[in-house]
Amino acid sequence: MVKHTVEQKLAILSDAAKYDASCASSGSTKRDSRDGKGLGSNEGSGICHAYAPDGRCISLLKILMTNFCIYDCSYCINRASSNVARARFSVDEVVKLTIEFYRRNYIEGLFLSSGVIRSPDATMSDMVQIARKLRHEENFRGYIHLKTIPDAAPELIAEAGLLADRLSINVELPTDAAVQQYAPEKKPDQIRKAMANFRLRKEVSKDTSHTGKRPPRFAPAGQSTQMIIGADGSNDATVLGQSTRLYSSYKLKRVYYSAFSPIPDSSSKLPLIRPPLQREHRLYQADWLLRFYDFQLDEITSVTADGNLDLEVDPKLAWALVHRAVFPLDVNRASREMLLRVPGFGVKTVNRILTTRRHRTLRFEDLLRMGASMKKARSFITAEGWSPGSLTDSADLRARFTPPPEQLTLF
Repeated sequence: MVKHTVEQKLAILSDAAKYDASCASSGSTKRDSRDGKGLGSNEGSGICHAYAPDGRCISLLKILMTNFCIYDCSYCINRASSNVARARFSVDEVVKLTIEFYRRNYIEGLFLSSGVIRSPDATMSDMVQIARKLRHEENFRGYIHLKTIPDAAPELIAEAGLLADRLSINVELPTDAAVQQYAPEKKPDQIRKAMANFRLRKEVSKDTSHTGKRPPRFAPAGQSTQMIIGADGSNDATVLGQSTRLYSSYKLKRVYYSAFSPIPDSSSKLPLIRPPLQREHRLYQADWLLRFYDFQLDEITSVTADGNLDLEVDPKLAWALVHRAVFPLDVNRASREMLLRVPGFGVKTVNRILTTRRHRTLRFEDLLRMGASMKKARSFITAEGWSPGSLTDSADLRARFTPPPEQLTLF
C-alpha cells in the first residue's frame, strides 16, 4: 500500500467527502470559549460553507476518516470494487488537523464520515475516539457532526451522541427494494432501528429527574439523514413520500438529497434517470413546501402525470399554473394558507402581509418593500391599485417563467 503524507491524505479524503450532503449545523446549542476555558465556539448555524443570518460564511473541516470500505454499494465511488486512490487518517491525525485548522481560522467545526473498515464497530469506535479526544483532551467546543454507522453497537452511537452536536444515519435510497438491489450488505431494518434508538435517547435526554437535574445533552442539533436520488427508478413522489415518513417517525432535522451522477468507472452499471442536479434542487424546494407551507404530498406530485416534479419551474409555481382557477388572490383578504401558495411569497412575506393589513390596505408597492418576488407574484394577486387583468389566464403565462430555448451545437 502506498504511504501518503498527511497533506496527500487530506487531498484524497476531503475530495471523497464531497458526496456527503448532510453537514449543516443549524439547531445546536450555543457553546463558546469566551470564559477562557476551552477552544472554539459553536454559533449553531451555517456550517459547511453556508451563510449565517448575519451574512458570515462559515465552514468546517469536512473529511472521511478513510475511503477504504468493505461494502460494495453500486452508487458509491468509494465502494470496495471502485478503482480510486485510497487513504486513511489515524485518530490523532484527524484531531491534530481539526485543532490546527481551527487555530488558523480556517474552520469552526468538523464533519466526519468514513468508509467501513474491518467492521462497523471498529470504524465507529475510531470516530468516537476522535470526538472524545477533541472534547476532553483538547477541550474543543466547536461544532462536531458525526456520520454514524447503523450496524455499530448501540453503546458506541450513544457515546457519539454525548460528544457530537449532530449525528446522521443514512437511509441510502428511497425504497427498501432499491437498498437490497444496490447496497445488499446494508439492512433497511437496522437503519430504521438505529434512527428510532436515536429519537428515544434524544427524548430521554430532555427529561429531568425528581431532583430537577437534567441528564447530559444528547446531540442537541438532532439527527439528519441522506438519500441518494437518481440511482434507482424511484420517482419524486416516492422520494418525497419517504422523506415525509422519516420526518414524522424520527423527528429529523433535515433530509438531504444527494444527486447521483454516473461515476466514470466501468464497474458502475447504474443508469442516469433524470438530470441529477436540477432534480435535487427541485426536491429541496418541494421538501420546504411540505414542511413550512402546508402543502400536501399529492398536491405537489400530481402536477405531472408520472409523479415527478417539473424541472423547468419550481414546485409552487408549477402548482399555481395548474390551478389557475384559484387565482388571483386579494392580498388584503386572502387567508394565510392561500397566501402561502402564491408564487414569490415566502413565509416572512406572508407574515408581514398579515400584520400590516390589520392597519391599512396594501398596495403593490408595499409588497415590493416587504421583499416579495413580484416578478412571479404579480400574475397571481390583486392589491389596492393593482390587478393582473387577463394575465393570470393568458396562454403564454408559463412561457414567461421558463428559460428561453437554446440552439444546441452540432459539435
